Amino acid sequence: MSPLLSVENVYKSFAVRTGSMLRFGSSQLQAVAGVSFTVESGETLGLVGESGCGKSTLGRLIVALERPDSGNIRFKGQDLTHLPPRSLRRERRGLQLMFQDPYASLDPRMRVVDIVMEPLHVQRLGTAPERRDRALTLLEEVGLSRTVAHRYPHQFSGGQRQRIGLARALALNPTLVVADEPVSALDVSVRAQVLNVMSRLQQTHRLTYIVISHDLSVVRYLADRVAVMYLGKIVELGAGTTIFEAPAHPYTAELLKAVPVPVPSVERAKVGRAVAGEIPSAIHPPSGCRFRTRCPRAQDVCAEVEPVLREMAAGQVAACHFPLQPAAPMVRS
Repeated sequence: MSPLLSVENVYKSFAVRTGSMLRFGSSQLQAVAGVSFTVESGETLGLVGESGCGKSTLGRLIVALERPDSGNIRFKGQDLTHLPPRSLRRERRGLQLMFQDPYASLDPRMRVVDIVMEPLHVQRLGTAPERRDRALTLLEEVGLSRTVAHRYPHQFSGGQRQRIGLARALALNPTLVVADEPVSALDVSVRAQVLNVMSRLQQTHRLTYIVISHDLSVVRYLADRVAVMYLGKIVELGAGTTIFEAPAHPYTAELLKAVPVPVPSVERAKVGRAVAGEIPSAIHPPSGCRFRTRCPRAQDVCAEVEPVLREMAAGQVAACHFPLQPAAPMVRS
């Protein structure tokens, strides 16, 4: 069977102004640079990396809020990148985005029931009573009472607002939900509640998730597979257990070292082990391997030849000339 989602060699750049007010020019910021991966039906893919690595842009490309400069994005075998607007609107019923900010993503002038009903109204699905009943049912599914349906967003806490955002994302019975930092703006105790709701609804509605996060603990809890992005490229991809226990790319290992551990002695021993240096400019990325300017294992070849994704273990690929794990031997035909 073909995968539910297939991203094939996707590029996306944005024009940015450079220079002073008197003399300025235009440059291209390469947010996504040749990304390829697939997502199977029913699985959860975690997309991780530092701020500015392009993971949120990739999420917007997947749900067709942005169009790629080149490459293809196929959903259920249908190429979304070349669909006319009317056909794209119909296909997007199966693709929904759960926004990062539970405060800015909800219209403060609309009641909660109207917010959840809005996708049904836009797609012209059902009658008014059917839309309302659907919205009330979804509010109950995410853990909110029907009695709050006529309140406004400012009357809810951050965790409750994120539940409302999840209910809105489920209104059209989507197959794939892209959750962009779904709990980053919430307290730690509330995060667990929202993640548990997401996990339960995945089973109930047979959802497929792409979870975008810089919080590796969130990804470890939810994701079946993990893709690690750095400066617009995927540098490692594999099963969650493999990535967290035996990372192959030095960048992945550095990210894992930066995760806080609730043991003072262990945490003190990690001083100075965060990812060294600053992220290079996406306008002028380093030649060869983009991580080489911060990599403790970099050598001359890293500046000359860009590494490609190659198999390290079963289901694990990494783009590194000097990986932490030995590469799988090539099978000759």
